[in-house]
Amino acid sequence: MQVAGTDSFQDESGFLDESLPAAELIAKIENHTARIGVIGLGYVGLPLAVEKAKIGFPVVGFDIQQKRVDLVNAGSNYIGDVKDEELLAVVQAGTLQATCDFDRLGDCDVVIICVPTPLTITRDPDVSYMKNSAEEIAKRLRVGQLITLESTTYPGTTEEVIYPILQQAGLEVGRDYFLAFSPERVDPGNKRFTTKNTSKVVGGVTPLCLKIACLLYQQTIVNVVPVSSAAAAEMTKVFENTYRAVNIALVNELMLLCDRMGLDVWEVVDAAATKPFGIHTFYPGPGVGGHCIPIDPYYLTWKAREYNYHTRFIELAGEINAEVSYFVVNKIFRALNQQQKSVYNAGIFVLGVAYKKDICDVRESPALIIMELLKKEGARLSYHDPFVPVIEPHGGSTMHIESEDLTEEKIAEADCVLILTDHSDVDYDWVVEKATLVVDTRNATKNVGRGREKIVKI
Repeated sequence: MQVAGTDSFQDESGFLDESLPAAELIAKIENHTARIGVIGLGYVGLPLAVEKAKIGFPVVGFDIQQKRVDLVNAGSNYIGDVKDEELLAVVQAGTLQATCDFDRLGDCDVVIICVPTPLTITRDPDVSYMKNSAEEIAKRLRVGQLITLESTTYPGTTEEVIYPILQQAGLEVGRDYFLAFSPERVDPGNKRFTTKNTSKVVGGVTPLCLKIACLLYQQTIVNVVPVSSAAAAEMTKVFENTYRAVNIALVNELMLLCDRMGLDVWEVVDAAATKPFGIHTFYPGPGVGGHCIPIDPYYLTWKAREYNYHTRFIELAGEINAEVSYFVVNKIFRALNQQQKSVYNAGIFVLGVAYKKDICDVRESPALIIMELLKKEGARLSYHDPFVPVIEPHGGSTMHIESEDLTEEKIAEADCVLILTDHSDVDYDWVVEKATLVVDTRNATKNVGRGREKIVKI
């Protein structure tokens, strides 16, 4: 997108003119007096808000859920990647507060959008949360504000969706206000890479937008990576997650083939991983979950159709990753059949329902799909997950079920113990010892020595 007036911000030497509203905003960012508003206090927004508040920025978190607002204002944490003591400290210091009152957006010098970007039932992008946020900002947009979008989306969203809405305020981007995209790179449960030490890609709508946005993120993030445009930054994010989705699909397809050939896919992948070059290890599983991998590739395939291009490779990967959940159900059918049992009325005790180990996140978790399929076949389901106390009906899931204690009685009475998430605090040797049958979709029983005849791996 070519924005009128962009060239006027550069002198003959190529340096950007900061004599406009940018100068005041830059000064506020550099001395940490810029008031930062974060829309959406979820897995992305709350960690970001805390990081900014920790170094003294006055931060206001906006959310439509009163419960979240009340928890933040009480210093009560609900996000695993945020340290309890850090949230409490910034709330008590007064550098972080939360509200449902969007009129306070006008007081913010910087507004960062961190709202969900789900798919519709037909797997088209649902940009309603982003549009609603942009509309709230546009009502209060003033000279000297920086707006950044962090929600994962298709290339072009910032300039094609957010920008036209903000333009309704009658201000000029790159002169009166500034607009950029910088994708979140949150990996829930990752103890090594956090918001602070994960490189940040930034793309601006104009050169000055890029400069100011980079300056903002440089205050709290170790390495900031500028790219040529907001669309390039948007494409970077969806490529990252599509890369993972495609490689997971490859190893999942290998798993399907190894099952037919009577080979152990886990042994094959571990052996291949010993090669010191030319391979990056991905492991099979019961499906893909979380807020990115099952969703983001579809944003890209949807956008590609606008250009009369069909991303066949990416779409095939999505099909394979969806198919493996049905493969797991079939594996349970076969395993119970070997025990001369039917899945109908079989007691199946599920270990782990989060989409990955040691977190509480069940978004797009394959466990929910598999449990729903087993329920339709008449299985009696129960589960244990120390991180997920209850499964509520949402999306395509109709289940309301509470986690149960992991006891010898529960394991022994189950016709099948099904490991869908390999949480670290489970003693899998003990589980196998007490169980009649274990179907393991995560290779959690890899090091179990006794009772291996009871274990069926995918």
